[in-house]
Parts: sequence; C-alpha cells; structure tokens
Amino acid sequence: MGLLDGKTLLVTGVLMESSIAFSVARLAQEQGATVVLSSFGRQLKLTQAISRRLPQPAPVVELDVTNDEDLAALADRVREHVDHLDGVVHSIGFAPQSVMGGNFLAGEWKDVSTAVEISAFSLKSLAVAAQPLLTRGSSVVGLTFDAQYAWPVYDWMGVAKAAFEATARYLARDLGPEGIRVNLVSAGPLRTTAAKSIPGFEAMEGGWPDRAPLGWDVSDAEPTARTIVALLSDWFPATTAEIVHVDGGVHAMGL
Repeated sequence: MGLLDGKTLLVTGVLMESSIAFSVARLAQEQGATVVLSSFGRQLKLTQAISRRLPQPAPVVELDVTNDEDLAALADRVREHVDHLDGVVHSIGFAPQSVMGGNFLAGEWKDVSTAVEISAFSLKSLAVAAQPLLTRGSSVVGLTFDAQYAWPVYDWMGVAKAAFEATARYLARDLGPEGIRVNLVSAGPLRTTAAKSIPGFEAMEGGWPDRAPLGWDVSDAEPTARTIVALLSDWFPATTAEIVHVDGGVHAMGL
C-alpha cells in the first residue's frame, strides 16, 4: 500500500528530470497517486515530453500563474482528467537576472515586481484557482529557500521568498477552516534548471555539504521529494503553516 494510494495531485514546475517537481511527481506515482502536471508557453511541449519519462505518463494542463484566464480555467482543465484534487505542489519561481547576482541595490521595481508576482503571489493565485477541486484534508505544498537570511547572490529572489513564506502562513489561516493544509519545504541548494539561472549560484552551494551535519548532495532531489510526498499524505493531518527544512541541518548550525 502506497503513502498516496487513491490521491490525485496537481504538480507544477516539471521542466527537466533534474527538476524537484519531477522527482515529486515520480515518487507520488510510485506511492499510488494520480498526477496531473501543469505548464505553459514554450515550456508546455517540454513538460509533455518529460511527463512520458514518469512511471505513468501524466496529462499536462496549461497554466500561466500570471494569466487570469488560465487561472479561471484551471479547475475545468483539471476536471478533464480527474474530478477532484487531494494535493497541489507549487514549484514555481522566477526573477530576472537583473535583480540577482549582486544587483540588489540596482534592482528596479518593474523587475522586482515580476519576481514577487511569479515567486510569491502565485502561491495564492494557484491555491485559489485549485480551491474548487480541493477536498477536506487536502494539502498544498510549496518549495522555498530559507528566507530568514540574506544569501549571497539571491538578492530580490530572497525577498520574494520571504513574501512567499508569509503568503503560505496567511493561506494556512484562510484555508484551514475548509480542512486544507498549507506547508512549505525549505530545501538546501540543488542543481536544478532554476538554480542554474541564478548568477553565481555556486556561492550559495559552496561549503554546504561540509556545514550540514547529515551531509548534503546538491545533485540529489530525492530527500526533498520524499518530504513533499509525506506532507501530501494523511500522515500530517494537523500540520499547517509550517516550514520543514530539508537541508542536511544547515539551518540550525552557527557559522
């Protein structure tokens, strides 16, 4: 019996096999879930191709989290494949390079607002769009990178992640009465496609394995995926507004 037997999930952010979201979708299927993916624009065909590398090919619905029409149509598009959702995985983030890589002071609002809308506000947008399909006991899980610190080169993306974490707490408050849990997983640095787009990413991952009591493999998304799958399951029925660290223990260590 799998941890997610009989559950239906919407997983965003599957672009490559190295994507954390791909590991989540694969593991969720292995644990008995039916998975629907989302993508948009030029990435849509890429997601459709990658979906065929899952244990069972997953349908892909179109969703741009900054597009009101896509958000309004999400429930109907998902209903073409499943009649409800037990969980949603938010694995979406973007910031223009002009506001990362040491450009904090030079960041302009136009680019900063893009980072905040896509990387933070989208959690609310996605949860509300999926809300008509979410059942009591369902779970929304998002991915963050510990926003309590000012990291090298992360700059305005770090600010967006702080907003993302606050958004999750308010969502947990407002969706809790409907029996919907909202939690985040704060993963250590992983060499995903998104990470490669951060100028100077090696400054963030440098020394992480040495500082982690449990060690850390920047190429292994499996520990993060397992934690997300656990939060999607029924094994955390009274946990919401939480941030679970999956970083080898670095978050608790001093310099």
